[in-house]
Amino acid sequence: METEITKHFTPYKPKAREEYMNPKQLAHFRGILDALKTELSKDIDRTVHTMQDEATIFADPNDRASQESDMALELRNRDRERKLIKKIEETIGRIDAGEYGYCESCGVEIGLRRLEARPTATLCIDCKTLEEIREKQVAK
Repeated sequence: METEITKHFTPYKPKAREEYMNPKQLAHFRGILDALKTELSKDIDRTVHTMQDEATIFADPNDRASQESDMALELRNRDRERKLIKKIEETIGRIDAGEYGYCESCGVEIGLRRLEARPTATLCIDCKTLEEIREKQVAK
């Protein structure tokens, strides 16, 4: 879902010797985050209205089970989107605090391309890779 929405922007092209996370770059990422949040909110509203409109009671138990299964799947998706909206709001807070674009673990620059691919990223690629390796080791 996120990549669908973030494809609708022009990638930022930094100028030579441009300072990392300058006001122009921060405005670029705030725009991406605001657009993503707006699109997710519209999807959630659309789902609520659709579920209210389709609240039919089927006599056939199979039809009823299918409808309940579909609704449960939609609700899980909307819950995921709700959590993403919360993460977007936290990310906008990091922009306001001047902490956006830097790894929470080691403090290095996350990078413009990674942030355009995942605007809510908080870890550089190296720290994220290490975190994923640790998660796999603990899961075994």
